[in-house]
Formats: sequence, structure tokens, C-alpha cells
Amino acid sequence: MTTGVRRRMGVDERRAQLIGVALELFSHRSPDDVSIDEIAVAAGISRPLVYHYFPGKRSLYEAALKRAADDLAGRFLEAHEGPLGARLLRVMHRFFDFVEEHGPGFAALMRGGPAGGSSTADALVDGVRQAAYEQIVAHLGVPSPPARLELVVRSWVSLAESTALLWLDGKRVPRAELELQLVHDFAALASVSAAYDQEMAGIMLRVFAQEPADGPFDELLSRLAALAPAVPVVPAVPVVPPQRRV
Repeated sequence: MTTGVRRRMGVDERRAQLIGVALELFSHRSPDDVSIDEIAVAAGISRPLVYHYFPGKRSLYEAALKRAADDLAGRFLEAHEGPLGARLLRVMHRFFDFVEEHGPGFAALMRGGPAGGSSTADALVDGVRQAAYEQIVAHLGVPSPPARLELVVRSWVSLAESTALLWLDGKRVPRAELELQLVHDFAALASVSAAYDQEMAGIMLRVFAQEPADGPFDELLSRLAALAPAVPVVPAVPVVPPQRRV
């Protein structure tokens, strides 16, 4: 039986509640469009009490960003078991779960927050990107990543981010296709780099050797092979050196 008496929260509990409420509101609308009054109503407290725990909307917004950033970085955690392609596909599925659950909030996080941005928001975004980079490198089992590998992984993390932001604008491509495509993108970026660098070639040969015949990377090879007949073969034109005048 309830008494109707509102339970008094401790400081940490109330702050956590306000962060959760703000994050929920920011997940469905741009943070610029959410007011302190709305946050107070959603939390069931007065506007002055919100300011008692947070000096302003920006500080509450940054606290919500911190929770969102920690959550997003955690989506890249994956057991180091099984083929890399399957691991990356599971990571992309959890990544897009977050994107879909926190659409406007994700966009605000990756674009630096409300108008004007902040160094805190920028640092949080950089932290997510660094966490994603470190996780992928760890999956590759390379203690000291060569320069080309770092370029590939950081480029791929940026590609996943920009792809998700574009996908949110109308969701015109099926999500599952994009998740698989991004795994293929990683293999393609790494393979192109391997064509130019012996160390990268060794890393990718080891990765591909562990992939099953029905895995995502093998599917990429099948899709590329299907394109081969459609690519016109241009015969090589022999280069005739100019004749020297006598």
C-alpha cells in the first residue's frame, strides 16, 4: 500500500535521476529545444531544485553526454573470440542500437552539442573515438600498431560515425545492410592499405586465414567477384618510345 508521500532522494540519487531524465529528453529532441522547465516537470521536481543540483542546462547536458558517451564506448566492447568479421558485425549491431535509441542525442554528441559546443563535449567525443580505436586494434592483436593500421582504424571509426549520422536522416537504407556494409568497409580499407604495405599485408593475411567460408569477409569477396564481369577490360596500349632524330 502506497502512502502518496514522495520519497526524499539523496544528492547522488537525485543527480542520477536528473541525468537520466535529461538524457531521455535529449534522445528524442535536440538539446537546444529542451528547457530546464521540461526537465523539472519530467523529474517531478521544481525548476529551482534542478538548479540546486546543476548550475545550468549546459552542466546538466554535459553530465548527460558523459553518461551517453560511456554507454556508446561500451558498445565497442566485445569478447576476443571467433572470427574478426563476426565480432565487428556484433559491434556494429550494438552501435546502431545506440544510434536508434538516442537519435538526436547521438547527433548532438557527435556534432559537439548545443550551439557553441564546449570543450567538455569535444573531449567526450574524442574519448569515444579513442575507445573504439583501442578496441579494434586490440581485436587485431597488434600491440604496436603501424602507421597505416592506425590510419585504417581511425578512418573506419569516422566512417561508422558519419554513416550513422546520415542514416538518421530518413533511414532510407535498411539498418542491417548498413551494419554489414560497414564491416565490409573495414575489410576493404584494410585490404587496400595491405596492397601498399608488407606489414599490413601480414596482418590482413592472418585475419583472413581465420575467417570462415560463410563469414562477412567472405561475403564481401563474393560480392566483389560478382562485379568483375561487369567491369570492362581495357587492353593495355603498348608505349612506343619516341624515335630519336639522327
